[in-house]
Amino acid sequence: MKIAVIGGGAAGFFGAIATGESFLSAAVTLYEATNTPLAKVKISGGGRCNVTPSCFDPAELCNNYPRGFKELRGPFSRFQPLDTIDWFERHGVTLKTESDGRMFPTSDNSNTIISALIRATFDNGINIQLGQRVKSIKSNKTGLSTPSFLVTLHDKTEVQFDRILLTTGSSPRGYTFAKDLGHTIVPCVPSLFTFKVRDNRLENLAGVSFGNVDLSLQIGTRKTLKQSGPALITHWGLSGPAVLKLSAWGARELHESHYRANLIINFLPDSHESSIRLAIDKKKQSQPKKRISGDNPVAIPNRYWKSIVEFIGIDNQTTWANITAKSISSIITELTKASFAVAGKGIFKDEFVTCGGVKLSEVDFKTMQSKICPGLFFAGEILDIDGITGGFNFQNAWTTSSIAGSSIGSSED
Repeated sequence: MKIAVIGGGAAGFFGAIATGESFLSAAVTLYEATNTPLAKVKISGGGRCNVTPSCFDPAELCNNYPRGFKELRGPFSRFQPLDTIDWFERHGVTLKTESDGRMFPTSDNSNTIISALIRATFDNGINIQLGQRVKSIKSNKTGLSTPSFLVTLHDKTEVQFDRILLTTGSSPRGYTFAKDLGHTIVPCVPSLFTFKVRDNRLENLAGVSFGNVDLSLQIGTRKTLKQSGPALITHWGLSGPAVLKLSAWGARELHESHYRANLIINFLPDSHESSIRLAIDKKKQSQPKKRISGDNPVAIPNRYWKSIVEFIGIDNQTTWANITAKSISSIITELTKASFAVAGKGIFKDEFVTCGGVKLSEVDFKTMQSKICPGLFFAGEILDIDGITGGFNFQNAWTTSSIAGSSIGSSED
């Protein structure tokens, strides 16, 4: 049996390896259009590769996928982060867990992951074809007893295959292949991005971070989304895990609103307004002569405290003894219900993820085989599945490609 894997990313390599391990007699060829396979693996996690999350309950794991959470429940019961850890350990790579739950190779180098994947492809006799762009894929349905496909390469070479595994990620060419073979493509829009916010409170504060905030994003009149977690002020606005999660869950609605929305931030989610007021009252009593701008009474960065004091209009020389009731109320509002206008989207430098792709109802998630075109399989980001930041998108790739690879050699039309 001849099997073609189209796409040399994480899902492509893992799928080819799983196929080779499951079906020793199969001849597996992996086609990658560029000369640099596993490019996203290399840059992930700032070059360290966030392999997977330390989330080992399949039901909980699914909750980190804005699209695909229902479909992945079964696959995650068969191959989840524990299986990913085991696979890489068996192939000489030890992973470590960081405080935020992300897992990286102990080497802190993505080349460790790349080397393990490439070694495993060679060990399983996978024929890797780099710089080989696939031009078209046609299904041969002329009465053959098993599925058959004609793959045409960019140099017009034609190769016959019995099975196809599409792992082309968010490449438009991959969507074209799927559409030509009968599939519906859900329109793709960006997911996992930062927010562009032009606001005086954030000026000259790039790099200031908050350990935990509550975010509420109002997108027009249609939808309000909420997330909690760390946040970061950047040169162009706001970023950090909480913001990226919001961007993923609101990806399609934000696209439709042209990335215009209203963001409400509670910088002190663990403090009630009354406790903040009490902290200010204590300052008035104990430190009346201290200047407000330089005497931060709450658990936020000092630079941001100074910024909101200025934003409210409190003079730099004003002391606690002279603060007005109106100013106190304004400070509490800025700390617990600060409103920011989102004016666009930035990027997430470590990875680019889209929502959209092959319609999930057209795929059998027990095997990852197409319900429309027998012999055609899918894995990874080509599907309308995307996860939040933290290794979840790679886990989708490992899981779906593992299932596809273990099924592709035994499928029947």
